This record gives sequence, C-alpha cells and structure tokens, in this order.
Amino acid sequence: MSSRSGPLSTLSEKHAPASATLMPALIQPLSTLRRRRQFMLVANVATVALVLAGMVALGAHDGFSVVDGLLLVCALAITPWNAIGFWNAAVGLYLLHGRRRGVEAAAPFLAPPLPEGPITARTAILLTVRNEDPSRALARLKAVKADLDLSGHGGAFDFHVLSDTSRPEIAAAEEALVAAWRAQEGPSRIFYRRRADNAGFKAGNIRAFCTDAGERYDFMLPLDADSLMGADTILSMVRLMAAYPRLGILQSLVVGLPSQSAFGRIFQFGMRHGMRSYTLGASWWAGDCGPFWGHNAVIRVAPFRDACHLPELPGGPPFGGPVLSHDQVEAVLMRRAGYEVRVLPVESESYEENPPAATDFVGRDLRWCLGNLQYLRLLTVPGLAASLQPMSRFQLVWAILMFVTVPAHPTLLALLPLAAAEAGPAYPTVLALALYGGMMAMALLPKLAGVADVLLTTGGVARYGGALRFAGSVAVELVFSFLLSAITAMAVTLEMVRLLLGRVRASWRAQARDGHGVDFAHAARAFWPQTVFGLAVLVALLAVQPVLALWAAPVLAGYVLAIPFTMATADPRLGRLCVRLGLCAVPEEFRPSRVQRLLVGESFEARRAA
Repeated sequence: MSSRSGPLSTLSEKHAPASATLMPALIQPLSTLRRRRQFMLVANVATVALVLAGMVALGAHDGFSVVDGLLLVCALAITPWNAIGFWNAAVGLYLLHGRRRGVEAAAPFLAPPLPEGPITARTAILLTVRNEDPSRALARLKAVKADLDLSGHGGAFDFHVLSDTSRPEIAAAEEALVAAWRAQEGPSRIFYRRRADNAGFKAGNIRAFCTDAGERYDFMLPLDADSLMGADTILSMVRLMAAYPRLGILQSLVVGLPSQSAFGRIFQFGMRHGMRSYTLGASWWAGDCGPFWGHNAVIRVAPFRDACHLPELPGGPPFGGPVLSHDQVEAVLMRRAGYEVRVLPVESESYEENPPAATDFVGRDLRWCLGNLQYLRLLTVPGLAASLQPMSRFQLVWAILMFVTVPAHPTLLALLPLAAAEAGPAYPTVLALALYGGMMAMALLPKLAGVADVLLTTGGVARYGGALRFAGSVAVELVFSFLLSAITAMAVTLEMVRLLLGRVRASWRAQARDGHGVDFAHAARAFWPQTVFGLAVLVALLAVQPVLALWAAPVLAGYVLAIPFTMATADPRLGRLCVRLGLCAVPEEFRPSRVQRLLVGESFEARRAA
C-alpha cells in the first residue's frame, strides 16, 4: 500500500499482474465461474422448460385455444425472473448450511487471513442530497464520522456533502449546518459543494466530484440521504479494496433500519430475509460481474473516473438522454475496464431506510422502472454492448426483466375468467394446481430461504425477539407481500403503457423518509385502477367458476384491497402497535449497533437545535 501522502491506486494498478486462468483480482479461477454459470444456465432452462411443458399440456386437454396461447406467453414471461430467484436462493441456502465455508465459495476475498492493520488509503465519504431535510441527512453522516473517529482510523477519511438542492431555503439550511459542523470539528476533513444545476442527476454530481477532487483519494464511499454505515464495516471493506488492487467496486449487502412505520417495518423485515440467501447465491455465479446499487459501496476512484463515464443514450425521452439508473451501468463499465465488481454477501453494519407508505414505495419503483427500461436503448449503443463481458450484458438484461415482465401478472389474471369459461368437465385440475403451486413456490423461495436460514442458525430466532414474535412476523409479512406485489404490478404496468405513449412522469425528487398517514382521497387517487381491476376479475370468476375465485384470492386480494391496505399500513397507530409488540422487528431493534446509538444522539441534537 502507499503512504498517506497520495493515492495508492495509481501505484497498485500498474503492478497488478494479468492471468489467463484467474479473474482480474487473482482470487478465483475463471474455470470455476464458468462451471457455475453453466450449472445455473442448465437449471434455469430446465425450470422454464418444465413450466412450458406443463402449460402446453394444460392447454392441449381440449384443443389449444388463443386464450391458452396467451396464458402460455404470460407464464413464460413470468418464469425466468422467478426461476433465477429460486435457484439463487436455493444455492445461497445450501452455501449457508450445507457446505463448509460456503460464504467463502461465493466471496473468495473473505477467505482468511483477512487484511488488518493500519489504514493507509485515503477515502472520501460522499453524501449526495437534493432537497432533503438537511438536519436529518447530516445526522447520519455525523454518526458515520463519529464511529470512524472512535475506531482510531478516522483520519483516513474525509466527508463531502454533494448538493444538487434547488430550493433556496433548503440550500441555505445545508450551508449553515455544514458550516456549524466544520466550526465544531474543524474544516480539514469536512467539505460542502452545491452545484448550480443537477446535470446528470446523482451520477453527474459524483462525476463532478471525481473530476474536481478525485486525485486526492484512493476510494470513495457514496451514501444516500437515508444511508448509515458502521466503522467496522467501512474499515473491513477499505482493507479488502486495498488488498486487491483489481477490485473496482465492493458493494455491501444493505439492510433496513428499524422503522416506526408499519409499512416500513413489514417491508424491511421481508426484504432482509429475501435478500440474504438470494444475494449469496447470485454472488456464487455472478462473481466478478456483481451488482452495484449506487450507495453503501466502496469504489476505486481512478478507474471509476477514467472508465465509468455514462454515455448519452440516443433518441429523445423517455428512453433516450441521460442514464437515470446509473449504478448497474457503472458496474458493467468498471468490469469492462478490467476491474472486478463484487458484493459482500453477508449482513453487516450497512443500513438504509425503506419507504414509509405504499404510495412512496410505488413512486420509487416507477422511477426505477424508467431507469431500467433505458437499458434496452443502452444495449443498442454502437460498440458498447459488444465490448462488455457476457455476464455484464446479462446483468443489464436481468435488470430489464425485473420490470418488462411485470405486465404478465395482471394480464394472466385478466385471462383467468376466459380460461375458466373454456374449461371442459375433464379439465386437468391436478396439473393446473401443481403449476400454480410450483410458480408460487418459485416466487416465495427467496423469502422462505431467509426464514429457514434464521431457523437453522444457532441463536437466530432469539435475535428477532423469540419464536412467537418471529413466527407472527413471518406470517404478517407473507400476507403483506402478496398484497403489495399486486399493487406494484398494476402500477408498473400502467407506467409502462404511459412510457410507450411517450408520457414521462418519473423524476428525481426528494423521497419521503419519515412515517406519515395516507388519507382515503390520496390512496384512492393513487390506486383506484388496482381496485377496479381486481373487482372486475373477481366478479367474472364468481360468475364463471366460483371455486377458481377462491384459488385466485391470495393474488386478487392485493388489487381489491389496495386502498384500505395503503391507508392501514401507513397509519401511525398501527406503526406504534407494531413497535410495542416487536412485530417485524429486526435484530438491531433489540441490540442497536454503535453507529445507531450515535445516530440517536445526533438526531436528538439536531431536533433540539431546530
């Protein structure tokens, strides 16, 4: 490693040897990843083929009709995304509990001995904000700094507030709060810069930092306004980056902070379990072409500045112009430059906050939808797609699939009454139920694998407040996920229709971070299409085949109950009840980490000052 006087990246990158048999970071054989990717390809193709065979057999029982063909297309659209999730979670659970040192198989950089000792690299911690509550956002950054200072390694880190705020009163508050912080702790490690415009959005803000100040740093760690990271996690990630000069991005597994909102609590409880085995399994075969989620990741500055400049997409809006979902594009460009992008597939002190209401959640999803669909245009940029790693191209396709297949869900439901009307007396009910159950199991396995991980881990259930509380939380979250997925599916479908018509609504706005109620008028205005759709399908099923309505009830309920669900899960009274009962609590609610305790103190001071 270099001395503190200058970046180590320029020194280490020149001396990183190349290898025809190893990945760029020299920690994993290329042949190992090839075999794993071949296994996943075979497993997923076989799964899709099995669903295809079942759907063909189902449709052929009394002659293949147009409705049968449309149902087949919907099932084939849904299956690849669910199959990938199924196999990722299955592999991840096996690595956690069926194989010795399974985590190291997916993340070979975690094999002992882990790097330790003094931190000699220079790291910039970046807080990007736009029209956020400045006292709230800065409280998190102050807690991160305080935790690093307590670790004894704080001097290796500088703190930059990068603002794209457009509202003068918020900008003035930002400047005043940062000035007070600098006066209190000294100006040498705390910086503030506000751009006059937000060209390129968050990605443009970070690129401007790299151009203006990047030469002073080896690494940077971007944080969102709701991000929080503990010193132990940051230090371990920085040491790993310094130990492996061809590691370009190291993404942490981000988990939700304890929430006072019922919606936020239930969502982050399920998200935590759904991500753990899934991410480990995905890391096992994605390897060097891992994900980047735009925050809570350590990035090597020099190659990011030199090789990760985002292209301007050809054509006009909504799909042309600046890249909105910049993170995964930056990841594939980093890999194209010869640097690995890896995820740290274990839970650590890396946190974020989840939306406090269904309306906020759907709004965020619609912004992601537009950004991910832009990748369709990105893959047509001359010379770009061909220069990417095959796995990197798949990562972009994978991100597109996350949204482009969503309309198949409500379409399949809309076709059910027609299919039921066509069904004859010899309809193969057993096969239909087997397909229904199998597709449901595929969709649920990532969360169920996370629950199984807790049950199989010594002391795992106790960390969540005991068996009764954990079981109740799992049951509540499963019902919640069925209801929310229906709301989201219809919202994304309508948004995709608007995008195809050239009507762009998504924009970069400050997100709601704190719990708030949603009244009937707001909920109805947002989700009346879900309600009308659900009632129409339900009435049609009851008229044609009432028994089928019972089987479809778990999926239809989310559409029919969209408005009361939104109001109830945003109600502060339900949130307070969940907190009091410990329902859908996460381990940090019972045993807060040091950085969380520091945040509570900073937040109290901010409120008192206000």
